[in-house]
Amino acid sequence: MKQKSVQMRFYAELNDFLPKAKKQAWINYTFWGSPTVKDAIEANGIPHIEVDLILVNGNSVGFNYHLKGDDKVSVYPVFEKIDIAEVSKLSHSPLRVVKFVLDVHLGKLAKYLRMVGFDTLYSNSYEDQEIVNISLEQKRIILTRDINLLKIKDITHGYFVRNTIPKKQILEIIDRFDLKSKLNPLSRCIECNHSVVRVIKSKIADQLKPKTLKYYNDFFQCTHCERIYWEGSHFNNMKEFVNRLLKKHFF
Repeated sequence: MKQKSVQMRFYAELNDFLPKAKKQAWINYTFWGSPTVKDAIEANGIPHIEVDLILVNGNSVGFNYHLKGDDKVSVYPVFEKIDIAEVSKLSHSPLRVVKFVLDVHLGKLAKYLRMVGFDTLYSNSYEDQEIVNISLEQKRIILTRDINLLKIKDITHGYFVRNTIPKKQILEIIDRFDLKSKLNPLSRCIECNHSVVRVIKSKIADQLKPKTLKYYNDFFQCTHCERIYWEGSHFNNMKEFVNRLLKKHFF
């Protein structure tokens, strides 16, 4: 059987997954037989979930297209602000309600997402398949730092978080999914992810420390774990963090 080769080029943020020598350049991909273009894309280290458009010799194709010798393959990322409806988009339609499930590497990001109001599931005990199942059953976007997780074929909505610093990660996610208008800071429990609602002081008085009971009047409580929040230093520090972080970058 004769070895064949095609030329491939990856555009925009798909280059984040490539070594320096392959970034922003046409590269040769050699193969035996007739692999699918999806096989070739993932062989170059790019999760299929990050891809929205593939052109082979100028024509739009799906992941199941089988490569032929001398094909010229252009691969584009998920488009957020460009309408490519007239060609074969490969990604699924955006979810109507934005909800997330995060892998073990993103615990701090999970708290930040909850802090600005997004329904975010996280556990350091989640296995990969459990994350996939949660994503499919509850219509949640997978956020991960594990490229191999995003290569699982059943995944419909997922994203590889580029930044390693949590404060930069939250800004990346807000920007990537255009979430600025959906922010609802301090409306969700940062520990268990459920909604936080205002509560009458007298109902929780027996759970408060004497100084907290004496000096504060406005209280909020998680509807699930019943954790109590009040406008003390911790609450104000969270509020200041959210305001400073978001205004600096988005307003």
